Amino acid sequence: MEDYKNFLDEGIFYINQGKFDDAIKSINKSIESKNDWEISYFYRAVAYHAMEKYDDAMIDYTKAIQLNEKMTDAYYNRAKIILTRKDIENPDIQKAVDDLEIALKQDEKFLDALYAMAAAHKKLGNYKTALNYLDKLIEIEPEAVNARAFKKLLQQKYL
Repeated sequence: MEDYKNFLDEGIFYINQGKFDDAIKSINKSIESKNDWEISYFYRAVAYHAMEKYDDAMIDYTKAIQLNEKMTDAYYNRAKIILTRKDIENPDIQKAVDDLEIALKQDEKFLDALYAMAAAHKKLGNYKTALNYLDKLIEIEPEAVNARAFKKLLQQKYL
């Protein structure tokens, strides 16, 4: 009866090995055994994401969120895809901001989400808002080198 967990564990093992096709095959078996478990969809999305199959990843992150709206990492990863895709000319940055707001509401010290939020606001031209998110990040993690460099860039080039 717990086969779905074993298939998922096998899938995660393959993800960690960089064997994403094998991971997806195993995770598909997990979903066939139990199709209402958000964790399986999340990890299949992770595999698709790593393979740059962004549309498939977005579908599975969304399914994970539909099954459990507390999937903080799914919101973050979905936003990250929007912010980093090169194959879409005008990505919906506001949708990424919306996802990051939910992730940060669930975990206000989610450093990667704070950084991504700053990047999203920079893309939207909201430089002061971007700085505010970087300041929050640096307050939590004073050694955040990338955040400090990003802040300096914003101050020197955009403000």
